[in-house]
Amino acid sequence: MCTRVSSASKEVIIGNGRPVVLIGERINPTGKKMLAESLRTGSMEIVRKEALAQAQAGADIIDVNVGGFGVDETILLPQAVRTVMETVELPICMDSAKPEAIAAALKVYKGKPLINSVTGEEHSLNTVLPMVKKYEASVIGLVQDDEGIPKNAERRVEIARKIISRAEAMGISREDILIDCMVFSIGAEPGSAKDLFSAIERIRKELGVNIVLAASNISFGLPERGLLNNAFITMVIASGTKCLIADVAKARPAVLAAELILGTDKYARRYIQAYRQRQKGIEK
Repeated sequence: MCTRVSSASKEVIIGNGRPVVLIGERINPTGKKMLAESLRTGSMEIVRKEALAQAQAGADIIDVNVGGFGVDETILLPQAVRTVMETVELPICMDSAKPEAIAAALKVYKGKPLINSVTGEEHSLNTVLPMVKKYEASVIGLVQDDEGIPKNAERRVEIARKIISRAEAMGISREDILIDCMVFSIGAEPGSAKDLFSAIERIRKELGVNIVLAASNISFGLPERGLLNNAFITMVIASGTKCLIADVAKARPAVLAAELILGTDKYARRYIQAYRQRQKGIEK
């Protein structure tokens, strides 16, 4: 099962037997006062800098989220998407809870984008999936429906199945769907990882789609978040997760270490190359 996204000049393939794909999460104003303020003023300078920094850190895809207080996403999301397209060659993940903002951004995008996201909620299925079909995009399906976000594996699988079924009924290929099993903070929900890993295993086996996870959610509200995030990253990669939304500069060493140990980085080529690049940076 291969999920493909692309920019005007670069294609990224997500799937088994391939390196884990990293989606850079840094262009998101949540918890970032300077970015939030710059977006309110209409400035794209920080967006440009973050896109370039994440590309240099090894991101495969750039997530673009401009949602925040006092901004019009239908205007700002297309502007931010244009800015990222002008700055780096990487594909873009368009991230918004507002379908009208996604629709506006899709009109300016060049390539096959990734839409973040559709849920199992009826209003989301009815508004987002037609855009996925029209623009031949790929989409992230969140295991959330009109009853909320489930904690048990069974309901997660049910919602994933519903999203895939509705998408396929519209002629959207299963290859174009990534399922996000929804990571809870381990501090707020002790033991929740057990159900998460069960959901990942069942969705992969029963539905055959690729899994994407927002890795840093696991550590929210806890100290030494980087330590928890990297431990979690290695575990979900071992479970078969092929795509992560993360702070790439911090997450990539753990990803490469996990791939080396699991045998997907033959002869340690990617691991050693990244090590040498880090050493060059230190020497400078």
